[in-house]
Amino acid sequence: MRILAIVFLLCSEVLSAQVFVPAVYPKGYFRNPLDIPMDLSGNFGELRPNHYHMGLDLKTKARENFAVHAAADGYVARIKIEPAGFGRAIYVNHLNGYTTLYAHLNDFNPALEAWVKEQQYKQQSWRVFLDLPANLFPVKKGDLLAYSGNTGGSQAPHLHFEIRRSTDDVNLNPLLFGMPLADNVAPRILRMGIYDRTKSIYEQTAKLFPVKSTGANKYQASPELITVSAPIVSFGIGAFDTHTGSTNLNGIFESILYVDDQPVTGFQMDNISYNDTRYLNAHIDYKTKANGGPWLQQLFDLPGYINSIYKKVRTNGTVDLSDGAIHTIRIDVKDTYLNTATLECRVQYKAGVVAAPVASANNQMFYPLMLDGFEQEDCEFFIGERCLYDSVHIRYNRAAASAKAVSALHQIGASYIPLQEAYLIRIKPSRVLTSAEQQRTVMQWFAGSKKDVQKVEWQNNWASARFRDFGSYQLLVDQEPPQIVPIGFTDGADLSKATRIAFTVKDNYDKFKNVRPMLDGQWLRFTNDKGRTFIYRFDEKCPPGKHTLTIYAEDEAGNATTSTYNFTR
Repeated sequence: MRILAIVFLLCSEVLSAQVFVPAVYPKGYFRNPLDIPMDLSGNFGELRPNHYHMGLDLKTKARENFAVHAAADGYVARIKIEPAGFGRAIYVNHLNGYTTLYAHLNDFNPALEAWVKEQQYKQQSWRVFLDLPANLFPVKKGDLLAYSGNTGGSQAPHLHFEIRRSTDDVNLNPLLFGMPLADNVAPRILRMGIYDRTKSIYEQTAKLFPVKSTGANKYQASPELITVSAPIVSFGIGAFDTHTGSTNLNGIFESILYVDDQPVTGFQMDNISYNDTRYLNAHIDYKTKANGGPWLQQLFDLPGYINSIYKKVRTNGTVDLSDGAIHTIRIDVKDTYLNTATLECRVQYKAGVVAAPVASANNQMFYPLMLDGFEQEDCEFFIGERCLYDSVHIRYNRAAASAKAVSALHQIGASYIPLQEAYLIRIKPSRVLTSAEQQRTVMQWFAGSKKDVQKVEWQNNWASARFRDFGSYQLLVDQEPPQIVPIGFTDGADLSKATRIAFTVKDNYDKFKNVRPMLDGQWLRFTNDKGRTFIYRFDEKCPPGKHTLTIYAEDEAGNATTSTYNFTR
């Protein structure tokens, strides 16, 4: 019986230490979509502004137009073309229930390129998201899909590659599928953070501790014994990963927190939906990053993080130190090949004075998973259930109107408090607006150098709009139409030797929409990659001869302008 008890105890310890069950994905089913060796400039789950990186970024030697091949048998299921984001992208559905995605592409293969162009002219839109029947473009493993590029939100030539579950479009970590990438390098740990979990994560500044290597992928926080003044704390980690032969600082795959050799919680970068990718702001120490500090990944689950990447073993990441004893902290950091780095330290609670946030009528506490609002004479705002990640005081302040505004300036919250969903702001103008002025009223948000405007909706002399950032808000009447600026041509130009025609649109509030170019009365496909320049490359839609190009553009307030240019091709 004693032997059985010992065996049971050992098995229990092994199971408790294995926080995450290894994923079982088909190995070797998908090939490298490029013909050059796989080299990463970005990996799955890597930290990006407002989102997790949801695939692999494959280097293309700082060049474009490498052949991109189907990673396995299947069929082209969707095509997406947009000015930002993926740019030009192909989705391929496979027989084993997975979908691969290839983004930031240049031209598709000739047959696919011709079909997409036809659909764009049918929809009279360059920006499209097309669903294809399974029998239209079947592909075999290795077939040419497209050529690599730098379109959309890409900052340099590369191929963005994803693997998803076809049933629910949830993204999976491609490196768990046995992709041909050598990696015998463990992650590196740079720093550790400690947080007082008796108060809001946004009403404190993380206490950061440097770490030093003690050899063999082992790290020690400094000092070796850390005293804290809060009885309940949580931890964060600053770390990066790379792979054999690479100098890129990529994201880590997994981290687990142990207290006195017992697992408490951990996170793993796999099974993330695009619906949840903005929850990165609940995973990182957002305040530290927003204030110019380093990336820190929290080893605790905030209450407003829905469908989180964390797994709770004993707690959601809170550590009770109130007994005053010295506790040993261990943090393991792993990559997908299970190369592991370990950080250790000892922590002890010693009571200290903890200042409580000052509450006032204009500094109201809001909570995640609750709908609540704030009302003043000429400003109201309402924060929904899925807006906040942690409880926090939201401060309100009213200031004098700027010269161009038709309302007071309303300052709500702080830019270091992130929002998952947009919240509703309602503002009363400072004077009675005419019906024409109301039709052209926008609400402007700004925080630091960042700005945006939204067209408002009116109800009982209240103007309302939704924003996904805290900051300052005011009402403006915008009656200035956008400007169409031709590039390299004028009315009456001879373009017989030109290969393209291009223009930009400028607006006083840097927000335009519904740009519609027409050639001789017919819609003409101008590309608008990265939302900058509209470009049409001459093709069969513009034969030699005289032509009239008419461009219509409308801004956020509804102001519109039309410009007409005659030219000879």
